[in-house]
Amino acid sequence: MTTTPENCRVNYIELNVGDIGKAKAFYGKAFGWTFADYGPEYAEFSDGAMKGGLTTTAPPTPAGGPLVILYADKLEAAQASVLAAGSKVSREIFDFPGGRRFHFMDIDGYELAVWSSQ
Repeated sequence: MTTTPENCRVNYIELNVGDIGKAKAFYGKAFGWTFADYGPEYAEFSDGAMKGGLTTTAPPTPAGGPLVILYADKLEAAQASVLAAGSKVSREIFDFPGGRRFHFMDIDGYELAVWSSQ
């Protein structure tokens, strides 16, 4: 079985923000990030090496930090692996523009996500 270099590696980070425009202004000014808007509740950022997202679909969670998102070639297999490792799914597989993903809680209670373009 062949896999992509991205398989099972941190691939994307989402930050829940209170205001997309203010967040874009801050990160653009502070770090020179560029942005692609995907509706009023989501903007993708690029720092030149990695991409991530700014979203208002959930309140900011400074205590929990950003949502770390891993990439998997086979989403269902990744979900089965997460469950087999002792985790629980906190958000079942769902579609979004560009692919599908699910969220899970690790053994310490941190929420992470796994996505796939398939």
